[in-house]
Amino acid sequence: MYTGAYIDFGDKEDAVSLEAIEDFERLVGRHQVVIASSSFWGEQNFPRRSMEIISRHGSVPLLFWSPWDRPYVEHRGPDRFDLRAILGGVWDAYIDQWADQARSYGKPILVDWGLEMNGNWFPWSGYFYRSRQKPSNRVAPREGPELYKKAFRYVVHRVRARGADRLLFGFHVNAVSDPNVKWNQMEAYYPGSDVVDWLGLSVYGKQFNDGEKWVGFREIMDRAYHALCRLNPDKPVILAEWGVGEFPKAGSKPQWLREAFTALADQYPRVKAAVYWHERWQNGDDTYSNLRVSSSPESLQAFREGIGRPYWVSELILR
Repeated sequence: MYTGAYIDFGDKEDAVSLEAIEDFERLVGRHQVVIASSSFWGEQNFPRRSMEIISRHGSVPLLFWSPWDRPYVEHRGPDRFDLRAILGGVWDAYIDQWADQARSYGKPILVDWGLEMNGNWFPWSGYFYRSRQKPSNRVAPREGPELYKKAFRYVVHRVRARGADRLLFGFHVNAVSDPNVKWNQMEAYYPGSDVVDWLGLSVYGKQFNDGEKWVGFREIMDRAYHALCRLNPDKPVILAEWGVGEFPKAGSKPQWLREAFTALADQYPRVKAAVYWHERWQNGDDTYSNLRVSSSPESLQAFREGIGRPYWVSELILR
């Protein structure tokens, strides 16, 4: 299993620096094979400099290519990158330009387009496109999932048509659907194995100090992992985001991390990389969510011990 991390690269998740990567590696004691960052559509560019920093470091970029406009606020609903606008060709020139630059970059990129679509926080989420004529959760408002699948296929086909053949596209879901109803489950969004190269999963423990329940890693991971694997028997799985906050009154972060490392080694053989979300942020109520591995000395020790186990691969293997 490859090591990986997102390392608090700023509000736009794109301020990649060699210093930040090296500082994190010294902190945890191991080279990271996968380094995650973002390319928000609102920036209208391809992050060539970030990709070069990562590849020169001997790592592979995991790039969250998100159809999201400024100010990048969650729970707002569709913006100018509405899925219908994408399907209508409004953003073809941008997609083509981005793909051309990715082709020119010429090295592998794990591309994660429209992640966590089964949540209710990103503007491309099916939640915001569900049928207004059928508001009940007991019915199946298919418009959102169907639009997402069509947009995913549209973007991938357009990128591939430009010859950007070193991009590996992932289908990345949240472990728990929100709302957690039948029409919003991950399988409703799967766009087809011909346009998906890898399967991705976000698994987070408690992130907010707002009464959110403390839940162990296995309890979150298990059902989602098996449901994701059923979508295709052969695609590799990437734990594209994982982490937990430091809330000692609710539960033990060091124990949560130890459970996660043990489970990843013993129970989930199709997971080939795990990308820890190393970030601390301030919430609207002035509380903090601290998912950093160094949120406490005990958490850092648990992380260092876990990532030091021999099943982790910290050097890129190219075949």
